[in-house]
Amino acid sequence: MHLEHFILNDIPPLSLHVKVKEAQLLFSQLTTSHVIIEDNGNFVGLLSETDALCFEATKPLSDFLYAIERIFVLESTLWLETLEAFSKNKTNVMPVLNAKGQYLGYYELNDVIGLFSSTPFFSEPGHILVIEKNYVDFSFSEITQIVESNAGEVLGLFRSRLEAGQIQLVLKIGQRELNAVLQGLRQYDYTVKSVHLEDDHLQVLKERAAYLDRFLKI
Repeated sequence: MHLEHFILNDIPPLSLHVKVKEAQLLFSQLTTSHVIIEDNGNFVGLLSETDALCFEATKPLSDFLYAIERIFVLESTLWLETLEAFSKNKTNVMPVLNAKGQYLGYYELNDVIGLFSSTPFFSEPGHILVIEKNYVDFSFSEITQIVESNAGEVLGLFRSRLEAGQIQLVLKIGQRELNAVLQGLRQYDYTVKSVHLEDDHLQVLKERAAYLDRFLKI
């Protein structure tokens, strides 16, 4: 999916040389978790509301350069990677740069979430499987082959956890023969942690995929 149509420019970046009180005022008027900072037209990074409210209002933002995080995605970044960037950095605005590092605008989290919710992973009926395997042994292509060779249809697959050499994945398959797919996964040493019907798949995502859980709470 392409996100370029979701790039916004209605909130201009703040100059690195303005007073902290301008950032504090902007936060009082907006619902964003961060504001975008620039220096003479060059992208600098994001400043969080939490930090801005702690700083002395009469000092310039340049005095607090250490608190400005260089968080961004490129216009070529895939939508799922963009979603992960929102979660990893706990922000609801994401600056977008071109290949030359020039600032183009920003994405809002709600827009990207809305795009994600329109994908087959959410919109089509099916079963949610939470599976696990040694990281060095798993393969996305292998999982797809197992599902399809057992008359199943992959509607979505993403990594939800990587810990102690074990990778956990959330797999959604179409409403076909479930048992054959489960047996096939187990034959290839995938541990099936849980199986959920369509009715509770949002709860599964909240429990098993930490980054989606944070999105839904913002």
